[in-house]
Amino acid sequence: MYEKHPKKMTPNQIATSVTCPALFLSAPASNQGKTTITAALARYFRDQGKIVKVFKTGPDYLDPQILEQASGQPVEQLDIWMAGEAYCQQKLYEAACTADLILVEGAMGMFDGEPSSADLAALFNIPLAIVMDVKGMAQTAAALALGLASYRQDIQVAGIIANRCGSERHAQLIRDALPNHIPLLASLKRDESIILPERHLGLVQASEVAEQLEVRFSAGVQWLMSSMDNGLLTLPDPVTFYPVQEANQLLYSQDCQAIASLLEGKTIAIARDAAFSFIYAANLTLLQTMGANLVFFSPLNDKKLPVADALWLPGGYPELHSKALSENTAMRSAIVDFFRQGKAILAECGGLLYCLDSLKDLEQQTYPMLGILAGQGSMRGKRGCQGMQTAVFPEGEVRAHAHHRSRSDHTPEPVAYGRRQRHPAPGEAIFQTKALTAGYLHLFFPSNPQTVAALFLKTWPSETETQFVSPAKADTMMASTVQTN
Repeated sequence: MYEKHPKKMTPNQIATSVTCPALFLSAPASNQGKTTITAALARYFRDQGKIVKVFKTGPDYLDPQILEQASGQPVEQLDIWMAGEAYCQQKLYEAACTADLILVEGAMGMFDGEPSSADLAALFNIPLAIVMDVKGMAQTAAALALGLASYRQDIQVAGIIANRCGSERHAQLIRDALPNHIPLLASLKRDESIILPERHLGLVQASEVAEQLEVRFSAGVQWLMSSMDNGLLTLPDPVTFYPVQEANQLLYSQDCQAIASLLEGKTIAIARDAAFSFIYAANLTLLQTMGANLVFFSPLNDKKLPVADALWLPGGYPELHSKALSENTAMRSAIVDFFRQGKAILAECGGLLYCLDSLKDLEQQTYPMLGILAGQGSMRGKRGCQGMQTAVFPEGEVRAHAHHRSRSDHTPEPVAYGRRQRHPAPGEAIFQTKALTAGYLHLFFPSNPQTVAALFLKTWPSETETQFVSPAKADTMMASTVQTN
């Protein structure tokens, strides 16, 4: 467990504390409807003219996209292990300074993980609403809620949200079985029309289904309003949030002036489109804090790279767009040339797959990729890897996580492996060739600004023209190999 706030506060911190209504939506397990309900609740209060700040617990790229569209406000991650206690405290404080309501969506079950959703809620005194799919049970839902609420003494449970409730009679059975200190906040009927669309790594990206989401948000608001229990439709009690003293803030843990100049004058080109979109807002903010100029491009649609000193290929869904990525030979040539010039490239997960010689997609079709890192990528259905890891680079360590359903074969010898949070086995392989750093791990940049800056500042002597093989020629050379994979 983590020490509960407030700790011993200075008079200045107490004077600058702020209060804001806040609610932490958790559940006994995954797939209970947390994101659907959080999005509907954010949209409901937004429609009332409220500023709603939503946070997502743990590493997640897809849920925040949905929640951002629902709330109309940027959504960031809160994770004590990945980001640090001070970082989470400061983010909540900053949100409370401007918001009318703070919502935090948990991950997995309430007590799952180290740290868990319950750890985060307890640390910052945020009351928990237990979202529970009650299909197939009635009084048992009350027993489960009581068990969750009583499991630890340092959490506050605001009540239960009974999702997929069959009827008013069903809700009444649950309501009557609950103890007085755990109210039924909402009894939500079964309605498949509001469920958010999913695919193999989670929810579908918001940008792909924006209009469809608007319809579902509107339906979700009506869904909440139709509940016989209206505890969710009034603002929760205010919570007091405290600022972090400057000396303890994550970005001030070392000389602020030095951090601000780490990437001064450098331009970083970032891939961002339907194939590459797994980008933490906190990562972008840090790069700008370090002085970098950020420019974005589309490997799917653009024919050339922006002028830049370094390149970031984040994760995403290259496997859904492998044919288009492969056929954009102009962009492939541009990135290969960038690599050949010895400029820094950071490739994460989907970006790693793009860097390999080829990629076999979900339809078992193989397409040539960049070919700047030896190896073949392939999707493997429902099998995959996920979990928190520390990326161990020669330049330093960065907190990160893995979440993929692909594999890479015939790759070079790794320079290092990730260190798993709770298991002694080696984590994900980390590759470095010339100024390219690649691996499956998704990095949380604020956990170590100096190391991140070093990765983007890597250089390598430029190759000569005679050493360069164009993607078109490389496609011809590898065609026979591709057919056998």
